[in-house]
Amino acid sequence: MTKVTIYTTKMCPYCYAAKRLLTQKGATYDEVDVTFDPATRRTMTEKAGGMHTVPQIFIDETHVGGCDELYGLDKNGELDSMLSP
Repeated sequence: MTKVTIYTTKMCPYCYAAKRLLTQKGATYDEVDVTFDPATRRTMTEKAGGMHTVPQIFIDETHVGGCDELYGLDKNGELDSMLSP
């Protein structure tokens, strides 16, 4: 099964948009809220190659990027195959 992890904060509209697209695609995901957790945010930043904004999205161990990149993958027809087991 494909594992999707999305790092978010509570007040981020892009996080909600990314989660909405993943839900529309039928994907289940693990959400990691970094709103009040600087240690986990540092871990996210390290995993994301220095990217510190949210959301940061990982499909299996592949770093997808943020909301714009996720929607870009969908527009290019690549997201469905990435989410397929």
